[in-house]
Amino acid sequence: MADRHPSLRAYLAGALVARTGDDMAGPALLLAALARTGSATGASSLLAAVTVSAAVGGPVLGALLDRAARPGRLLAGALLLYAAGLAVILGGLGRVPFAVTLLVAVVAGLLGPALSGGWTAQLPRVVPGKRLPRANALDAMTFGVAGLAGPALAGGVAEASGASTAVVVAAVLIAAAAPAAWRLPAPAGPVATPAESVATARPAPMTGLVASGVRVVLGSPPLARATLTSVLSCAAQGLMIACLPLLGERALGGAGFGAALLSGAALSALAANAILARHPRAVAPDTVLWAAPLLQAAALALAATGRPVALVVAVMAVGVAEGPQLTALFAVRHREAPDRLRSQVFTTGASLKITGFAMGAAAAGPLAGCSLPGALLVAAGTAALATPAFFAVRTADRPARPARPVPRA
Repeated sequence: MADRHPSLRAYLAGALVARTGDDMAGPALLLAALARTGSATGASSLLAAVTVSAAVGGPVLGALLDRAARPGRLLAGALLLYAAGLAVILGGLGRVPFAVTLLVAVVAGLLGPALSGGWTAQLPRVVPGKRLPRANALDAMTFGVAGLAGPALAGGVAEASGASTAVVVAAVLIAAAAPAAWRLPAPAGPVATPAESVATARPAPMTGLVASGVRVVLGSPPLARATLTSVLSCAAQGLMIACLPLLGERALGGAGFGAALLSGAALSALAANAILARHPRAVAPDTVLWAAPLLQAAALALAATGRPVALVVAVMAVGVAEGPQLTALFAVRHREAPDRLRSQVFTTGASLKITGFAMGAAAAGPLAGCSLPGALLVAAGTAALATPAFFAVRTADRPARPARPVPRA
């Protein structure tokens, strides 16, 4: 149990604080940019700059963590730099050219995967293998709690003390997790790198290390299908979340109710993961990976009806699908990733998920402008596509041909 393992308690506390600050930072930056510049386009551009650059930073950050003798200390440094980046963005809003602020946001966003994949990759060093399934479910629950608390904190602090204060609080929360990251255990053995020369014992170049991690994700059928399934599911999430304000306005009487629906989805995801944490081996992770998108697709199709009760039920069902799917995704990565490339597998996967989410959110605008139910049906179709995509990758996983018997002399 978590309360009997101080290292796991510290790990979970640090992850929860950092991820809450991260989920608070996005809405807080959006509100601060809108208040200081008065431009909705500029505010959304700032949020996009922080988010999109994570797709580039993930593999590089993972490679650095994998070759570090003390990855926890590197992770702590990344958290402090990310928090400092948020403070610099806030200081520049309305005072320096907006292009400079966007550039700072892009640089800060490179460190975003440290709070998700970079942290989760360290979990096998915190708990023994037999306790990993339950610890993995608890780790996934921190995302649900952060998704529930972060936006609520951002809105509450912004209303009470202003949007700028909300950004400061988010940065403080992220920085406060640095001591927990600093104390994370080091690898048990020497850090190995691919293509390491035996004669010179020099590590491979960074480009080769990044490429090797990407090859592991794409070359391992279990990792490839888990990644593809999660990216399609995240694209569907991006489509749905971008539609929530319009759904709240048309079905529930106010755009603000859309955010409340998002909190409901986070709450149901948290409840589903809490049940899964008590029975971590009840369902195989691979089964959850292909079954959860079917529930997600059915829920999104139900939301397309636009009826208030159906909409609430649909969003809660989406959370029930998303929570266990995230736990299952972590379980497959822990099971399949080589230890020397574990951080890179997690951060690369997180980067691809962020990219899928951003693409879904970008496509939702024009689709919802033409037809809101149509946009939700596209989201349902995208989620449903994840299941055949899972099995399509699996069919490509052909067993190796048995070696021919060597005739005796």
